[in-house]
Amino acid sequence: MPAITILHTNDFHNHLSEAQAAKLKERRAALGNSGLLLDAGDAISSGNITYKPGGELILDLMSDAGYDAMTVGNREFHFSQAGFCAKVSRARFPVLCANVRAKGAETKLPTVPYIERAVGGLNVTIFGLTVPMITERMLSRKVSSYVFDDPLKTAESLVPQLRGGCDLLVCLSHIGLARDREMAERVAGIDLIIGGHTHALLETGEQIGDCLIVQAGWWGHYLGTVVASLGEGYPRFTASVAPL
Repeated sequence: MPAITILHTNDFHNHLSEAQAAKLKERRAALGNSGLLLDAGDAISSGNITYKPGGELILDLMSDAGYDAMTVGNREFHFSQAGFCAKVSRARFPVLCANVRAKGAETKLPTVPYIERAVGGLNVTIFGLTVPMITERMLSRKVSSYVFDDPLKTAESLVPQLRGGCDLLVCLSHIGLARDREMAERVAGIDLIIGGHTHALLETGEQIGDCLIVQAGWWGHYLGTVVASLGEGYPRFTASVAPL
């Protein structure tokens, strides 16, 4: 029975020490091609309006640790192209967000909607969703290079397209626990939601239907672990958290 281990974090808010990054690197390296290290957003220090033109040093630590992907948190977003690109520029791994789009054809979008990986004998697809910061209904859209679509409507459209091509479908979500629960109820086909934004600590995860929701607290206090085993055509999960 194929099995993989997914390590996950969320909401660092720049609270990742070099010692913690070294521990993550050791854990990720030990997994080899049978694991993933993922983050559910709000890793950086900058607020929603300001940004550092040279980028965020925590993303260097995360890159060196071997992160496979993260989703955009509200902290990583900026309404300008220069700001958005700068905020995630130091990430040497994919930054995901399926519900953000550029307003202009020539505007650079520093994210991708999803990635596909072969991990431990399983085909794993990971897509990202982010709490909408600027929408078509807001006046701020006039000065923004980007707008967000509703994350649940995005999931309802995207999941059927992704489901057939993978053994395990994972959502990296920065929309908060209440909306994660709603998504698990509304959108069939998602196996695992790795959440953030609400700083919840779900020690063994929360099962809703066929979907498991996990979240690992805040500020790097905890590291979440999910072991996924595929048997008889559906995944079985064991979830836990431990101090980082």
